[in-house]
Amino acid sequence: MVLSPALLRFLCTGLLICGTAISFAQTVSTSVSSTPAQSLSGGNGTSPFAGSVPTKVVPGVMPLSLEDAIDRGLKHNLGLLLSDADVRSARGQRWQELSALLPQATATPYVAASKINLAELGLTSVGGITIPPSDGPFSYFDARAAVTQTLFDWKSINATRAANQTVRSAEYKFKDAHDIVVQAVGYVYFQAIEDEARIETDEAQVKTAQALYDQSADQVNAGTSADIDALRTKVELQTRQQQLIQAKNDFAIQKLVVARVIGLAPAQEFELTDKSPYQPFEGMRVDEALKRAYASRSDYHAAMSDSRAAELSRKAAVAGYLPSLSFGADYGTAGAHPSNATQVFDVRGTVSIPIFTGGKVHGDVQQADARLEQIRERLDDLRAQIESDVRTALLNLQSSSDQVNVARSNIDLADLTLAQSRDRFSAGVTDTVEVVQSQESVASAHEQYISSLYKFNVAKISLLRAMGVAEQGVREYFRGK
Repeated sequence: MVLSPALLRFLCTGLLICGTAISFAQTVSTSVSSTPAQSLSGGNGTSPFAGSVPTKVVPGVMPLSLEDAIDRGLKHNLGLLLSDADVRSARGQRWQELSALLPQATATPYVAASKINLAELGLTSVGGITIPPSDGPFSYFDARAAVTQTLFDWKSINATRAANQTVRSAEYKFKDAHDIVVQAVGYVYFQAIEDEARIETDEAQVKTAQALYDQSADQVNAGTSADIDALRTKVELQTRQQQLIQAKNDFAIQKLVVARVIGLAPAQEFELTDKSPYQPFEGMRVDEALKRAYASRSDYHAAMSDSRAAELSRKAAVAGYLPSLSFGADYGTAGAHPSNATQVFDVRGTVSIPIFTGGKVHGDVQQADARLEQIRERLDDLRAQIESDVRTALLNLQSSSDQVNVARSNIDLADLTLAQSRDRFSAGVTDTVEVVQSQESVASAHEQYISSLYKFNVAKISLLRAMGVAEQGVREYFRGK
């Protein structure tokens, strides 16, 4: 018995629908079990704030003030650039989470022509009726637009809220990166100023040692002093020359460090236009500084945003036990050929009720709980660290300020002692031992002053950083001169 073409088409269409349903179920199963993963890549052990993306070399010698160095650091420092990229990445992740709540529209027109080998499917006869070995060709045409919309999904809602908090955290970290850059630039710039000041001091010490050596050599030649006096002053002269050579090398290396932090090419020639004068810092109480720190520290606000994001992520994990509601519709034309196609549509609402998830939701909740606990512990640790930073900076500021005052007084006393020793040596009252010791005292006093001044300026930057106002504070408390 031969089947009619209409019956054959009905049977083939049923087979195709069953195959499509099986394929769709396999696709859904695969997509549900796979989730995108993101990882943060670590560095090579060096802080990114110690590097930069360098600019091209500018001919000549570039004048560089502290404010100019900060501006360049805020444009080219690697740590800040990476932090900006983290913000954009967090915004992209937020859009990924938000997409689960937004409408999805697709258009899928297609035309198909087919001829089926029924014998291959084992359809040779039915009830003694012989079936033709093949059927076709026949065609399908379908062109429609489909829209799907999640009406309620508590898991996606909380995941989107968590992503919003992650974006806020990334933005706070970007602000905090500004303060870190300012702090890093201030440290290396003042270190360079210290090295340059040490060169000037060593050059003055070399000139003093040279004058003392010439004086003792003249007295040896005149027979009024022993040869040991000239030898002693010669050793002192060469010692100061060695210190000067080392100071120049240290300054050249430190300038390379400055260039790396602010984004200058290593071959760029520049000179520091700001020196390091002593500018007293008005006293500040610990409670006042702490109040300002908790209100202004961007890393603290970022940690609180991370904590809120973790809480919402846990809610999203728990929402895996709850049902969700979605809506879908499509509209278009379909038929055997575009010329005879008719209008078709489909409207459906779906309630998805999780019955058994194989422990996946339970595992998600446990992971969310662990992450939330870790973030809260880190937040408590950061709060204690902020208080420690503020107290340490205030102590260093007071100590270094006192050291600057004492060091300046020591310079005056050492200079006076050296002048009297040279007068006594010229008068033949003493030998060069006293003069050399006095000169070493002068050098030590200058070294202590330079060191204490650097510590004082670093303590000011550290306090501003601890209070979360480094970018504004450095421009206010370190005016160029």
